[in-house]
Amino acid sequence: MSLSHACRRLVAVTAGVTALTVGLALPALAHVTINPGSAVQGSFTKVAFRVPNERDDASTNKIEVAFPLDHPLPFVTVRPVPGWDVKVVEGKLPKPVTTEYGEITEAVTKVIWTGGKIESGQFQEFEVSMGALPKDTDQLIFPTTQTYSGGEVVKWADEPKADGSEAERPAPLLKLTPASAEGDEHAAASATPAAGASTAPSTTAPSMTPVAAEAADGSDGTARLLGGAGLLVGLVGVVIGALGLRRGGRTS
Repeated sequence: MSLSHACRRLVAVTAGVTALTVGLALPALAHVTINPGSAVQGSFTKVAFRVPNERDDASTNKIEVAFPLDHPLPFVTVRPVPGWDVKVVEGKLPKPVTTEYGEITEAVTKVIWTGGKIESGQFQEFEVSMGALPKDTDQLIFPTTQTYSGGEVVKWADEPKADGSEAERPAPLLKLTPASAEGDEHAAASATPAAGASTAPSTTAPSMTPVAAEAADGSDGTARLLGGAGLLVGLVGVVIGALGLRRGGRTS
């Protein structure tokens, strides 16, 4: 085998391996995801549904995100996306759900974005603020439907597999973590005065700066000087008065 032929074969093999690697990696990168992927139970949070376009010959022109009905979210608002129209759909729940805000019979069932375009090789984020997140589950699933300009519809709705492996078209998943007791205690300690500390206003005179202290010392020195001069004048007056009395006595 000639050297040039061997080089051509090496290049071909390398290209094949690279294509295989890219082909395996692209599906994982093209998933619709939710960011950040976790939040604290019972809290309010803002998330972004990140939608990439995985087609070379079509643009994404519609996104529909379904919200959980078994754990409805009482408060949902959306952030406007330039070039896109948004519709928040509310509907009756299959059965009422009791939350800390009372019994919920209706809630947001889906949010739909239309009118815009996500071109090939691009992605778009659609932000949603929602809460209060439930405390009786460790995850929320948001099945998402992605529609392309050519008419193709892709459903990202597969739930996580029990064995931990990745589903073919996984739905955006928000993991919920318990509130940290340590974090709550730390926050309370930060907001509460330390044990034994007084919350009453301080009655101690404020300390003076060096300039103020120097000015105070100067004022005291001047006062002492004037006081001494006044005392001296008083003594002179007494002496003069006494001499006057003696002279008056001799004249008489």
